[in-house]
Order: sequence, then structure tokens, then C-alpha cells
Amino acid sequence: MRVLMPIPDRDFDVTEVAVPWSVLTAAGHEVVPVTERPGTRPAADPRLLDGVLFGRLGATPDAKAAYARFVDAVGATRSTGWADMDVAAFDGLLLPGGHAPGMRQYLGSAALREQVARFWALDRPVGAICHGVLVLARTLDPATGRSLLADRRTTCLPRYMERTAYWTTAWRLGRYYRTYPAYVEEEVRGALTDPAAQFERGPRVLTRRGREDDDTHAFVVEDGNYLSARWPGDAHLFARRYLELLGG
Repeated sequence: MRVLMPIPDRDFDVTEVAVPWSVLTAAGHEVVPVTERPGTRPAADPRLLDGVLFGRLGATPDAKAAYARFVDAVGATRSTGWADMDVAAFDGLLLPGGHAPGMRQYLGSAALREQVARFWALDRPVGAICHGVLVLARTLDPATGRSLLADRRTTCLPRYMERTAYWTTAWRLGRYYRTYPAYVEEEVRGALTDPAAQFERGPRVLTRRGREDDDTHAFVVEDGNYLSARWPGDAHLFARRYLELLGG
């Protein structure tokens, strides 16, 4: 199967792109990264590769290894611009996240939202993790004028995680962890008809992550053909559950 993965030119999250890409391609699926402009060779947030603060808070070694494989694979292909994609040619859609400034190209794109609305109408598997949920929250259903997530259960990057990361690093990195003035959770909740019933924050974690062989600290929300997750620590479980959606 073919899975569409829109990403910005730069600054996307290493783990949220590379881990799902690695899991799905290993299972024999084709994951197609798509940037705004054709021919762009995308690059992840370099701080997550080198370490956000004093060499820490970055991607794990396994995520970095997956990203290295991703870079090698993407470098051998020529990307298509997301406005030019025929979304009906894809069996699934993945919306990864990231918080650095370059993400605004992707999170704020009206052209991308038009394509996402077209794909959503096909009723095929859609997965979004962390800031990627904002793309769906901001996309309006042409038939109703409401957010695509208006009647869905979902999670996203929780406010407490975003706030903690910001206050821990602001003295050195400024607003690096604050992509927008509003917290991601606030904007996603605002798109829901009944936030109290539909939004699921998940267990409270700050440093413990799910791993390839242990989902103890990972969390995802599945609602029909829609799957969402909170942060890089959920990426392995998110990828495996999305793989199951494709199979279903």
C-alpha cells in the first residue's frame, strides 16, 4: 500500500517521521514524503539530532538510526509538491509533528489542508501525532464547515508536556518549544464539539517513552479510521497501530 506523509522542508520531528516510516516500509508498504515544493530534500530539526540542551532531550539512538535510513531513501527520489498530489492514489495518510519554527510551513498551509480534506473524505486510514493533529484540527469539512475532528475522539501534545519543555529550556532557547502562542492542546480542544468527552490526555509522563519492545509508557487514541498520538514517546506504538489500520 502507499501512504502519503506530508512534511515541511525542515524542522520536523526526527522520531515522528522516521519511526513510522521505518515500521511501515519494513512491512512492505511505500511511504511517500511530500514537501511544499517539488524536488525538496527535507531535513529534520537538527537540535533533535545533536541534543536540544547540553546534548540531551533529543531523539533516541534507534530513532536516529531510522532517520539515517530515511535520509538515504529520500535522497534517491524526487519529491512532489503537496498541492500537486492526487490523494486518491494513496491508501493512507500520516501527519507527523515537530515544534521548531520550520514546522509552521506545514502546520499553516492552506493548500495542504485542502488536500487533507480531500483525503479525509475517502474514509481511509489517517494518523496524526503531536503537532500533526493541528493540521486536522485546522482543516474544515467542506460539507459542514466544521473541523474534521469536530466529532472525533483524539489526543495530541498535552499542554503540560509543551509547557514543561518550554519552561525548562526558555532561558537558553527562548520560544523554541512554543510553536504558536496557543498550546497545541488548547487549539485541538477548541475544534471539538465536546472536548470533555472527546479529548484524551493519556497517562501523565515526561521522560518515559514507549520503545520498540515495550508499550508500557506509550498511548494512542483510535476512533474508526483515525489514529492519534501525543509525542515521540508514542511513535513505536503509533506506527504499529497504524500498520494494523492499513491491514484492516
